[in-house]
Amino acid sequence: MDQEMSYGSDYKFIPATSIGSGIGIDVLPDLYSHTIQIVNICFVGNPETKDFVLVDAGMPESANEIISVTEERFGTNSRPQAIILTHGHFDHVGAIIELVNHWNVPVYAHELELPYLTGKMNYPEPDPTVEGGLVAKMSPMFPNEPINLGNHIQILPTDGSVPHMSGYRWIHTPGHTPGHVSLFRDQDRSLIAGDAFITVKQDSLYKVLTQDMEINGPPRYLTTDWQAAWKSVQTLEALKPTVAVTGHGMPLSGEILTNGLKKLVNEFEQIAIPDFGKYVNKNKH
Repeated sequence: MDQEMSYGSDYKFIPATSIGSGIGIDVLPDLYSHTIQIVNICFVGNPETKDFVLVDAGMPESANEIISVTEERFGTNSRPQAIILTHGHFDHVGAIIELVNHWNVPVYAHELELPYLTGKMNYPEPDPTVEGGLVAKMSPMFPNEPINLGNHIQILPTDGSVPHMSGYRWIHTPGHTPGHVSLFRDQDRSLIAGDAFITVKQDSLYKVLTQDMEINGPPRYLTTDWQAAWKSVQTLEALKPTVAVTGHGMPLSGEILTNGLKKLVNEFEQIAIPDFGKYVNKNKH
């Protein structure tokens, strides 16, 4: 039986944007990143073959844009074979219900993310007191209640494989959320990092707007476990990715990525962990 899907009652359009909004980047022949307001969605698959998946589902009320970007790249009436979620925060599942209804495709996420995707658990409240700029101050208006995907959500395979993404494996990278995952392809060391680290300082509205490049830890106002987040960044850095697409900011490759990740691992407390905020002190040693 198809269960009724629903967003939380606090679900709404968020008026935030960046100069990257609406822009798509061919990162690799089969890896395409497109910015919806302030967040990136990702298509994995070659436009020639029409076999592809969508990673993450954008901002609230962005379904029409996502569908038209999909059809522009893969052809009219094309649809992904699955939607893979790095995690369930509102800006990564914003259009998921409309997309599932339109395409009728399965959605996959990590088991620990399921309570937030089946209406059982709220994410922790965003922390507007966190050190940082205007985005943090805006964060109380961000939707926080869980969405309910009913039986449309499935657990990622325990063997680390990613459905319909041959060559990729998922890596559990918690900290930003309990079930956060990143996706990695060993063959060319390409990484879809989600929000495990990002390439823009997410708490500065100016930098979000201008997409100033700088490798940073996960968005501060929603990250609740900083020690786990640090460990996740170490895990990803150890893979020595050659190219990375992140949830926020521009894709990076080469030395900028290598050196930026190294710096983030070594100076995580200075760069990523806020000096104050309600989720900070329990993590600072």
